[in-house]
Amino acid sequence: MHLNLSADEVLSTTRAVRKRLDFDRPVSREVIEECLQLALQAPTGSNSQGWQWVFVTDPAKKQALADIYATNFAEYAKFAQSNSYEEGDLRHEQRDRVTSSAMYLVEHFHRVPVMMVPCITGNLDRVPAFAGASQWGSILPAVWSFMLAARERGLGTAWTTIHLMNGGDKKAAEILGIPDGVTQAGLFPIAYTIGTDFKPAKRLPLDPITHWDQW
Repeated sequence: MHLNLSADEVLSTTRAVRKRLDFDRPVSREVIEECLQLALQAPTGSNSQGWQWVFVTDPAKKQALADIYATNFAEYAKFAQSNSYEEGDLRHEQRDRVTSSAMYLVEHFHRVPVMMVPCITGNLDRVPAFAGASQWGSILPAVWSFMLAARERGLGTAWTTIHLMNGGDKKAAEILGIPDGVTQAGLFPIAYTIGTDFKPAKRLPLDPITHWDQW
């Protein structure tokens, strides 16, 4: 299944999908691997290709990962509420809707057909800025390419990192057999979407975030 979207349409309508994930429709390994083949065309520092990709379909492992996510989310939600945007800010207007969507994913994460944990070789906890930027720059473009490829095939994804809090990354590594010295970039639900009519999101205007020649 292809939606035949233009490049601009894919780029502007690839959303973080939570409430519109179809938990009951299977996602084949074939379509996952199609998306991954495209993702592997992304640039990677020094052509290192140090990425590894873990896809989880086992119900018990999905539940275990969802439990880690839910436990950490309870703490994260308190922090997020204390750092809300001022009234009149576009992001303040969107807060309740985003919060509701996030809570929905917490409650249903275990039901997604596939979870993805992209990884990059190296421990990035306390590395110099150059090394960290180089390593993250060798996995993040590929992950985004995967999400774009998924959108074109009618799949929804959401980039989440909350499972990494409070040692959750180590717990996830134990569940999935991820070796030491490998960094997880996130935990992604993957499912077909309920409807495919996603629209561009409301974003801040260019003026306050764009700088030419100096800040």
